[in-house]
Amino acid sequence: MNGKAVGAADLYMYLLLHIMKQLLSFRTAVYSTVTILSLIILFHILVITGVIPFGIVWGGRLTNHQQMVQFETTSILINLVMISIVATKAGWLIKQMNERIINILLWLMVGLFTLNTIGNIFAENKIEAIIFTPMTFLLAIFCIRMALEKKS
Repeated sequence: MNGKAVGAADLYMYLLLHIMKQLLSFRTAVYSTVTILSLIILFHILVITGVIPFGIVWGGRLTNHQQMVQFETTSILINLVMISIVATKAGWLIKQMNERIINILLWLMVGLFTLNTIGNIFAENKIEAIIFTPMTFLLAIFCIRMALEKKS
C-alpha cells in the first residue's frame, strides 16, 4: 500500500513538472527573472536615494535612515548574486560551473521567494503586499522552472 502511494505521488510530480515545462519555457523563466531582479535593484536604488520613501519596504518596519541603507545595500547585493546564479544557469556567465550546485542555489532561491511571498502577504504596508506578493510568487515559479532544466 505504501509503495502505491509513493508511485502515485511520483506520477503526480512527473505530470506536474511536465505541465510546467510545457507552459513555461526555460528562456522565458530566465529573461523574466533577470528583468524582475534588475527592476528590484533599481527600486532599491530609488529607496536609497530617497526617491521612494523607505517606509514602504521591509514590511514598514525600518526605523531610521542608517538601518534603511544597510538593508537596501544588502538587498541589492543579494539580488546581484541571484542574477549571477540565473546567468550561470543560462550559460551566460560561468560556463564550467557544476550544474548540481547551481540547481541547489536555485532551489534555495525558490525557498527565499516563497518565504518572501508569505512575508509580503502580511506586510504592514498594503502597497508592498499588492505589488511584491505576486512578484515574489512569480520569481519562485520561474526559479522552479529553471531548476528543472537539465542542461546549463
